Amino acid sequence: MEFTEASLYEFIHSNDVKFIRLGFCDIFGVQKNISIMPSMFPRALEEGIPFDTAEINGFLDIEKADLFLRPDISTFSLVPWRSYNDTVIRFISDIKKADGSDFEGSSRHILKKVKERARRMGFECNMGVNCEFYLFENDADGRPTSRPIDNAGYFDISPLDKGEDIRREICLTLDKMGIYPESSYHEHSPGQNEIDFKYSDVLTTADNFMTFRWVVASIAARHGASANFDPRPSDSANMSGNGMHTNITLIRGGENIFRLNSAGELNPTAKHFIAGVLERISEISLFLNSVKSSYNRLGKFTAPLHVSWSYRNRSRLIRINNEKDFCHMVLRSPDPVCNTYLAFALVLNAGLDGIEQKTEIIPPYDAALSGQKDAKKLPASIEEAIALAEKSEFIGRVIPEKVFRKYIEVKKWEN
Repeated sequence: MEFTEASLYEFIHSNDVKFIRLGFCDIFGVQKNISIMPSMFPRALEEGIPFDTAEINGFLDIEKADLFLRPDISTFSLVPWRSYNDTVIRFISDIKKADGSDFEGSSRHILKKVKERARRMGFECNMGVNCEFYLFENDADGRPTSRPIDNAGYFDISPLDKGEDIRREICLTLDKMGIYPESSYHEHSPGQNEIDFKYSDVLTTADNFMTFRWVVASIAARHGASANFDPRPSDSANMSGNGMHTNITLIRGGENIFRLNSAGELNPTAKHFIAGVLERISEISLFLNSVKSSYNRLGKFTAPLHVSWSYRNRSRLIRINNEKDFCHMVLRSPDPVCNTYLAFALVLNAGLDGIEQKTEIIPPYDAALSGQKDAKKLPASIEEAIALAEKSEFIGRVIPEKVFRKYIEVKKWEN
């Protein structure tokens, strides 16, 4: 349901809303929030709610003055698990300066700018996300352990699959919040789960993924478990990593550019887009694979290692999914702890560069991984990813210099 400001005021009054949460994230994708009383909602819409940037990781020294959270009314949702006795609603917020202009260091603003570039080029970009995560047992004090909640495997069912009820409640909660899961199931490893949700435009998908991680963690906690999105939470030989496969579709003039022709081939525009992503993938890996354990996942099990693409091989970095109603490319390297706003902005901009510059694509590689030993590889460590990012002129065209340097500074300190 779409709301206007007037209908939102009516909803707040009619449903006796007690708290309004304003969500946003820092430059590393960690969700933050301020709760306000309904009496403050007019001020939030007109002026924004101030917050101290010095206390938010990554904002320090980027903007010394107060910034303001202004709710985007199109992102309205209930918070179902907090609305049994008192109704709680939530908005994702834009970050503004005191004069009402956009804060350049806002991840959401950065993605909006790239989305606008796509629009000017005549493209609408849709994305969908398939996200893996683990469910671990808590100890007697409620702290997470390293013990998976079950010993089930791929597509197993209860009673082996002990995450079934948790996934069910997650999916029902997401549906109530306007995020529509398409499938959910047990993944390969003990305690590992996957939920895939319906594609939306690129900004909405980034918003939805931030909400998704919050919902998964909150519902898991209600069941006495802990959700873990770490790319490789365990080095155990039988526990695979968590990926965030990203499905990308470009629409131009009502036509999906990733739809194959009668010969089973992509059109030149789609090839240029993929070529642009492949050309930049190594230098932007730090923003798709943002923690040390990200590089313990890549190249393990079926996670990609080589910079390659395929029409058929499901283990390639990029593969083409020729579904009847949703032909798309699948980028398989990102993992679930990245800042999706920055990750999507960089990937989309790289592809748009490829289209503008008519970048030539490398041949598809459909054979097994073992036959591609000499192909270019993704970074082998976060140190290598940092070094490649530091040299990148491309990243500096997407992410403001101060934000880019702060991101690098913190990643070096962490590692």
